Amino acid sequence: MFCAATMLCCYHVVVMLFCYHAVLCFAALLCCCLRSLYMHNICSVVLSLLLSYIIYNNFFFLNKSQSLQEAFWSIMLIAGKLMANLAKLINASKTIEIGMYTGYNTLNMALVVPESGQVVACEIDDEYVNIAKPFFKETGLVTDFNEPKHNSVVKRFNPFQRDLLFVLDELIAAGEAGTYDFVFIDADKRKYDRYYEKSLELVRQGGIIAIDNVLWSGKVVDPAPDDLTSQALDKLNKKLHTDQRIDLSMLTVGNGLTLVIKR
Repeated sequence: MFCAATMLCCYHVVVMLFCYHAVLCFAALLCCCLRSLYMHNICSVVLSLLLSYIIYNNFFFLNKSQSLQEAFWSIMLIAGKLMANLAKLINASKTIEIGMYTGYNTLNMALVVPESGQVVACEIDDEYVNIAKPFFKETGLVTDFNEPKHNSVVKRFNPFQRDLLFVLDELIAAGEAGTYDFVFIDADKRKYDRYYEKSLELVRQGGIIAIDNVLWSGKVVDPAPDDLTSQALDKLNKKLHTDQRIDLSMLTVGNGLTLVIKR
């Protein structure tokens, strides 16, 4: 009888201890989750403030093109500034924009190249071309998109609103292979590999090809991505990794930016 009572008492003690430890574990887990959430929010606020700080101290005509810079899908400001500085660093005088959207990066390049330089801007989508036109005027640097003769910045533009691959083939056929200093690719992601091959042919030795959105919101790390865009980007990333014709830097800037230097 004594043994049975003792065993029952021990059983209750064990149960109580188990429940006590379970509560402690739950409390610890809850505290950990709350701390992680708190730190995430703090980090998000800090990163947001840092990004605003960087942007504010990076762009001399921010107040004149703010709506342009904030447009959805427009290349991130930091990436745009980086590419403009890289183009300036290599003394780029001829550049190609494969996909223009708002024209923000195109305008950046036009400000970097000399007056005798050239920015070939390729965009097939009417909607994007119509978006770009008023933004060029808004900056005060381009007053009339259709009358380039009076404006030194517009003189540098050579816009094409046709199939992008066709435009690149035309440039190659015209004997311009190996004459461009900088190419920026931000168009149909599923055609990136074809744009890349054409660009590699057009760019000079030591020239740069910048490829945007190569990380695609992290979808490229999926072992078996179910969308064609992620598959195409992942395939290109792996191809570039082993391409002996280039030197490569893949950056986490924006949605992923790859910089290719032709050997």
